[in-house]
Order: sequence, then structure tokens, then C-alpha cells
Amino acid sequence: MTPSRATPVGDRIVEPMIALAGCSKQHRIVVAGSKAVELMLELHRRGYARTAATANCGHPAGQYDVALVDWRRRTFKSLEIALDWLVDFLSPSAVLVVWVDPQKATANDALRLSLERRGFVIEGGTVHDCGCAVSARRRELKPVRKAA
Repeated sequence: MTPSRATPVGDRIVEPMIALAGCSKQHRIVVAGSKAVELMLELHRRGYARTAATANCGHPAGQYDVALVDWRRRTFKSLEIALDWLVDFLSPSAVLVVWVDPQKATANDALRLSLERRGFVIEGGTVHDCGCAVSARRRELKPVRKAA
């Protein structure tokens, strides 16, 4: 009898999150959520050596290029609190990917509005059998022109 090689749920979301973020192995990545350490270790196994979980990410200094947030089985209110804390770790050009449980359209709209209130523009999304994800990037600030 051969042992089962079932894929853990966290492992199934890594590829879609990487694709949504468009991140490379050179990007600095922070991973948040209840399974952040496991996802960080999975990313390390895949060669993303510059990855940290929120448990070991240091002080906020805009040092991360990508944030991958696995917020399945957690409340939207706690996500908003986490996002308020997490944005200070992100560089001005950072990409944020938030993975949540399968939701109704109104809940997805609330997530999108929440990200937009924090200065992000939605770039993409995906629906998967174990949830859905939204990719967003900080809204670019237009440079102020000096008067001549």
C-alpha cells in the first residue's frame, strides 16, 4: 500500500498567490495569517529565500515588496486590523495579495473597498476551490510639479 500524497490546503494556494503577486525569488515577501510560518517555509522550499512571516518580519519600515495574506477561516474585522498594521511594512510599489474563504459577492466588494480605502488599486483576482484572492498595488502618487 502506498502512502497518500495529499496536498495540504496551504500548499494549494501558494502557486496562485505567487502568480497574482507576480513576484520573483528576489522580492522581499512577508506572509501573514494563521498559517504564515507554514507558508513561509513552503516559499523557502520553493526558493523564495527572502520571505518572512509576520512573527519574524522585524519593525515596519516599508521593507517588503510583496505581502501574501492567508485570511481563511478568520473574520473580516480582524483582517481590517491586520491590514492597518501590515501596510507599514510595504514599500510604495508593493503588491498585496489577500486570500479569503469563498464568499458572497457583497463580501468580496467589502474586501475591495477596504483595500481601496487603504490606498490600494485592485489589479486582479482569482477564484479557487479553497477560496478566492484579490491582488492590489498601492495607488501611485502623482509627483507635485514645482512652479517655474
